[in-house]
Amino acid sequence: MSLSPEEQQAKIDDVRKLIGPIADKLPVLCSDASISRYLRARNWNTKKATKMLKETLKWRLEYKPEKIRWEDVAHEAETGKIYRASFCDKLGRPVLVMRPGFQNTNSASGQIKYLVYCMENAVMNMSQDQEQMVWLVDFQQWARASVSIKVTRETAHILQDHYPERLAVGILYNPPKIFESFWTMVKPFLETKTYKKVHFVYSDDLKSQKIMEEVFDMDQLDVAFGGRNRAGFDYQVYAQQMKEDDIKKSSYTSPSYSASILSESRPSEESSDIDRDSNDSDEVGLSSSDEATPSNLEYINKKTQELSLGCKDVAVATAAAARVQ
Repeated sequence: MSLSPEEQQAKIDDVRKLIGPIADKLPVLCSDASISRYLRARNWNTKKATKMLKETLKWRLEYKPEKIRWEDVAHEAETGKIYRASFCDKLGRPVLVMRPGFQNTNSASGQIKYLVYCMENAVMNMSQDQEQMVWLVDFQQWARASVSIKVTRETAHILQDHYPERLAVGILYNPPKIFESFWTMVKPFLETKTYKKVHFVYSDDLKSQKIMEEVFDMDQLDVAFGGRNRAGFDYQVYAQQMKEDDIKKSSYTSPSYSASILSESRPSEESSDIDRDSNDSDEVGLSSSDEATPSNLEYINKKTQELSLGCKDVAVATAAAARVQ
């Protein structure tokens, strides 16, 4: 859908109105840049984008991703199965390297927590003119048992529903033949937009190798992906970087809102309507958690009184809030 800047801004304003008074209490999550991503993810459908954003507000208040610290997930990172690369792509977007063949734990919840930690870290380290990242998946040592369908499904849910439009491109590097059957099972979890961002790249295919040269500076890219950087993953160095980032992250964490302030926040008439209307049968691509609740906004208001709301999910895009892609 092609909209003029004025039409885009009007839809952003509509979503903020549908969210209701709570939007004023969460200026970062409800910034123009943030709402724009949810609208783009739902093809500029204000009703669907509002529903999606409300579910993210609820998820963040419950899961508290901004509160996860290195010591909570350090054991998950020991093998370098997921890490933020020391380099960005040619456009300055952060790169998350994933090596599912280096899986070292059996806890699905622990694996998801580490994924969320890495997502939050990548977002926090985005430059102010960027709001997307690159996923670089290395299939060294990959076997069918490396990743469970459950974790894969939850990964797709979190990425698509709570970090919409954060993925610029996903590169699957040298996937083995056996991966094709796994990919067939995974595809139903992916929305069309996400699926189209994924590229299969093979080291022995000159055409697909051009993708790597177009996206990355080959002097910075790891040799495992056809680049010339031999540094590789160093757990101790990475751990120190994450600890430093955790200190930086704390500066983005705001104190809990007082009950006196939030007592003013109540679902607006428009918000109540959206709770009812957003369960229309034409709703597609949303998770099972999108089922109707008495009032998601009422729930958010209640939880906000109890929990700290700090997050950097969209703060990096504040400078670009007026710029709607």
